Amino acid sequence: MIQQIKYYNKLGEFQKSSLQSHQILHIDLSHNNIGDKCLSDLGSALAKCTNLSNLELDLRENQIGAKGVSVLGSALSNCINLQNLTLYLSYNKISDKGLLGLSSALANCTNLSNLKLYFSSNQIGDQGVSGLGPALANCTNLSNLELDLYDNKISDKGLLGLSSALANCTNLSNLKLYFSDNNKISDKGLLGLSSALANCTNLSNLELDLGRFGNQGLSCLCSALANCTLLSNLTLNLGSIEFGSNGASILGSAFPNCTNLSNLTLNLSDNQICDRSVSSLGSYLANCTHLLNLKLDLRNNEISSIGASNLASALANCTNLLILTVHLRENNIKESKQQKVSAKYLKSKRLVVADIDFYY
Repeated sequence: MIQQIKYYNKLGEFQKSSLQSHQILHIDLSHNNIGDKCLSDLGSALAKCTNLSNLELDLRENQIGAKGVSVLGSALSNCINLQNLTLYLSYNKISDKGLLGLSSALANCTNLSNLKLYFSSNQIGDQGVSGLGPALANCTNLSNLELDLYDNKISDKGLLGLSSALANCTNLSNLKLYFSDNNKISDKGLLGLSSALANCTNLSNLELDLGRFGNQGLSCLCSALANCTLLSNLTLNLGSIEFGSNGASILGSAFPNCTNLSNLTLNLSDNQICDRSVSSLGSYLANCTHLLNLKLDLRNNEISSIGASNLASALANCTNLLILTVHLRENNIKESKQQKVSAKYLKSKRLVVADIDFYY
């Protein structure tokens, strides 16, 4: 029997509902100027929903602080049957103390298989994100994890704390991590995360946006990706990292082992990538013969028509490619050469969709 999703966008209506009957629940109280007091009322009601298996709770852009989110955590600790949990808490006033309170409660939700936490634009630092690690380590059934921690106060120390727990999440098949914007992640943090990813050999879908780091961190990340041989979908946002002219070729070294890749998205914009490096990247991508969908953002680099043409020639070996998107704006490709370069990308008769972009 398919369970009906119960949807509420007013707290009072939810409080008056048959709380113990809920199994699949979606509550949207975003943009409501909700503070800790109101969240305490919500928590009291949620604590009675002991039969919940799926919960999506949208509390974006409110006035929620540490006390409120800790109360929410206490309520969720009663929902021991939860399998799917999505919490939208971006643009609030949540500090380390609040995330620690929520994390200790999540440690009781050992049946979780899908967990999505959106905490961008709060006041979370290293202590808070490190405290999330033990909770994740308890959730041994996790197969899907998404953490959005954009625009907080997290450094290498916090990422290392989280990474030590991720290393134990060996059942993960889908992982999305977003750490850029105002966080301070360097090569040191990438070393720890890379070690954890190397243990997650069941990953089939991976999306990373981690901020700025150097070639050492990139090399370690690539070594870890080479272990993830089951990857079929990979998205890496590496724009504006400034890893220099060799960065693209270092990245390419990860792909020969990822023979199952079917969907690949790489943002490599603003990285001083030269012809030699992009040609090397193309040589590596040529080994990804199962690729169906490829998106390359190469804007604002130092690529000429020679490098762009070499990349096109290499991609011709990806004979299963159906969708190709290559952004080449703000490079060194003369307008007189652009049509010829574009024609090289469009040679494949299998392509269904192709977007080769030279213009603003």
